This record gives sequence, structure tokens and C-alpha cells, in this order.
Amino acid sequence: MSSSAVLKAWEACDLTDTAFVLVCTVFCWPIIPAVGLAYSGYSHRRNGMSAFIPSLLVIGCCTIQWFFVGYSLAYGDGSAVIGDLKHFMHKGVLAEPVGTIPAILFSEFQLIFCATVCAISVGGACERGRVVSLIPFIFLWATFIYCPLAHMVWSENGYLGKIGVLDFAGGTPVHICSGATASAISIYLSYPIFRSRKSSVRHPAHLKLHRPGNSLSQLIALVIIWNSWLAFDAGTTLSLNFKSIMALCVTNLCASGGAMTWALMTYLETGKWSLDSTFMGAIAGLVMITPAAGFIDMPTSFCFGVAGAIICRQALRIKSTKFAARLRWVDNGDTFATHCVGGIVGTVATGLFARKEVAAYDGATFIDGGVFFDGNVRQLGIQLLEAFIGFTWSFVGSFVIIALIDCVPGFEVLATDDDIVSGMDVAEMEESFDALPEDDYHPFKNGDISLE
Repeated sequence: MSSSAVLKAWEACDLTDTAFVLVCTVFCWPIIPAVGLAYSGYSHRRNGMSAFIPSLLVIGCCTIQWFFVGYSLAYGDGSAVIGDLKHFMHKGVLAEPVGTIPAILFSEFQLIFCATVCAISVGGACERGRVVSLIPFIFLWATFIYCPLAHMVWSENGYLGKIGVLDFAGGTPVHICSGATASAISIYLSYPIFRSRKSSVRHPAHLKLHRPGNSLSQLIALVIIWNSWLAFDAGTTLSLNFKSIMALCVTNLCASGGAMTWALMTYLETGKWSLDSTFMGAIAGLVMITPAAGFIDMPTSFCFGVAGAIICRQALRIKSTKFAARLRWVDNGDTFATHCVGGIVGTVATGLFARKEVAAYDGATFIDGGVFFDGNVRQLGIQLLEAFIGFTWSFVGSFVIIALIDCVPGFEVLATDDDIVSGMDVAEMEESFDALPEDDYHPFKNGDISLE
């Protein structure tokens, strides 16, 4: 494209909206390494760096994938399920307006969504998986899992978007997808079916629950993630209007409600204030508000935060049960309990509580609303379908990808005990559980256990 054509297209963009989305993009970017920093803080000190490095790999791999095919597959014309290669290597993606901002800026903003989801997803390999196998996984996952989901939900001709799904900033493409992906990785690492089975010591030594290795990393990660999430939801409007301001406000209120609810519940149960509980509560609130930030009012957002904290806190207990230990169920990053469960609940709740007058705050979005405020019962079914498709697509697809990578010599996905902190095998774990009084065994024993 000639420079004159680019400049003419640039003149058609709104400078205020462009500056707004540009600032939001800059503020959103740190969330990617911050996710790795959070996983590093959760992990045993010896595994801190190996838990952080994947987030840096995600930045590089997702950026390259997005440049070559990712953006085109997610937002190209294509079919109802996936885009075409019209914009291969970002062909034609320059100053041509998408809404009121340049296409290249829109692409960069959406890239951060893709990379953030991937950074959360690879938490399923935390303290267990080999880093080298994550490089092909990131590229393949972004191509075959994230891009189709993003296309179905957000593209103009996407299947879910056409039937009227309400997903403001990624209840399904972000949270259900990342939670299901992390769970698929975790389950495969507990029960590998290809080359990793050849390990002579394949017991998951990390099954021993431990304290977070670095609370300062958790604290810094919380500050960055919370701040970046405000920019995510506000910037999703792609223009500076009252709806973007409202999205920021409901996001902050929901996160605050979740953080205080979880922290207070832990305090009432243990008599101690917990950074882990505050962190997890804030994340639960942020997950809950993501699909609904452009559709609900302030009082509803507060209720979302409280409900999200209560529900995700109960889901977190699963990993601390004897049943989970016998199944070798591992959720080291608590991705299933917060992102998957919270994403499903938030997606469904959006269909229940969305309000068409709130959606219209930008002057351009018109919806039929949700069940309770606008009597649109059909919306609940659409949201349930989205959650089902998102979970199934992400879980099954991710399991297949990680299994195929495990077939390649040199890319075995499961680390041996020489690579991770030694601990207890399943038999020893069950014996230690049986030695505890039944009512003493819960995630808050002595008020201090991993991630809670």
C-alpha cells in the first residue's frame, strides 16, 4: 500500500479513540509476564524461574504466530468457525479503520488477549512440564484453539456472534479456554500416553501441597494484573465513551468484592489475613466480570464479585481432597478453580443479568438483554451453548495437541523427578492423608496452604 493511501486511511481514524486504545494496549501488555510472575510466586522456590519463563516464551511465540496467521484466522472473513488467510503476514493491516482506530492497532490489542490467555493456559504445566515442549504447543494452541474461538465469538461472521452471544471481553475465549486448556495439560501430565511413559520415575512429585515460594512475586503480580485488567475491559469498547468508563468501574468493583469476600471468609475460618486469599478473590472477581463488563450495572457487578469468590473458593477445595490425590488431579496454578469455573459461571450469569440499557451506553450496541431485567430467556440458552462449545473445543483440542507433541523425540512433555522438587508419590500421599483426622483435612489447615 502506498504511503498516500495509508495516510488517507489514517485521516479516517478518530485520534481520540486511537490514543485511548493505544494507552490501553500499553497498560495491558505487562499482564503477560505478570501471569508468569504469579505462577513463579505460587511455585516452590527451586521451580520459580521455570514457572516464569513460559510467559516470556508466550510473548515471542504468540506475537510471531499472530503476525503470520493468527490475526487473519481470528478476524479474517473465512467461515463461521475460523477465518481465512486474507491477512497472512498482516497483508493490508495498516491504517485502514476498524471502527474508528487503525487496523494495526486493533490487531496489537487483540494479540495481547491471545498471549494473555496462552500465558494462563500453560500454567497447567507448572512445576511438572518441560519448558521446551511448550514452544510448539504455544504456536499450535494459538492457531487451532484460540483463533477459532475468538473468531466464533467476536468476528462479524462468527457462529456464536451471529446467534447473539454476549461476551464482552472473553468469558469463553479467555477464561473457559485457559481453564480447560490448563486442565487438559495437567491431566495429560498425570497420565501421559506416549513417550513420557518411558520415564522410570513418572510419579507427580508435586502432589505434595506446599506454601507459595515467593509472596512478593504474588503481590507484584496482583497489582499488575488488576491494573491491566481495568485497561482490558475499558479498551474493549475500542473507543472513548461512557461505556468504556462504566466497564472500568464495574471491573474494579467486582474485583474488590471478590477480594474482600475471599479474604474475610479465610479470616473467619482461620483468624489470619491471607495474601493468597486476597489474590485469588480478586482474580475470581476479574474472571466473573470479563464477559459482563459491558452489559451490567454497578450493584450487579458487586454481587458478581461476591458470588464468584464463594463459588471459586469452593472449587479450589477439590485439589486438596483425598479423592483428588488418588486421581492425581493437580491444579498448581488454580486455573481450573478460578478461570474455568469462574468463566463458566460468569458467562451464564451474563445471560441472566445483562441489561440492554447498559449495553447501549456507547450509543452503538443494541441487545435484547438477559433473563431477569429484560425477560429474554433465550439468552440463557445461548450462553450455555457458548460455555459448552468453549470448554469442549479447548479441552479436547489441547489434550490432542499436547499428546501429539509428546510423540516427538526430544519433546517429551513430562519432567522427571530430577527436574522438579522431590516430594511424595501417590501411595505416600494417601498414607499421610489417612493419618490426619478427617475434619482436620481441608485447604485452610493452620491457615496456610498453597494458594489459599
